[in-house]
Amino acid sequence: MSKILGNRINVYRAEHRMSQADLADAIGVSRKTISTIEVGRFIPSTIIALQIARHFDARFEDVFWLKEIDAKD
Repeated sequence: MSKILGNRINVYRAEHRMSQADLADAIGVSRKTISTIEVGRFIPSTIIALQIARHFDARFEDVFWLKEIDAKD
């Protein structure tokens, strides 16, 4: 089994009626960075992940989690 970093960024953005660009501007990264984190193609640095959670006034564990996947997937 492998592990990936799952996230609920899109859920938090929807709840706050924010676009990817809005969130990117708020934490000082590009829209593409937010997009690639959301779909799991990019693992954010600890600093970026904490900035995202802090922006939504959420616990890190509520936004991000380790997800086990079958190595065959």
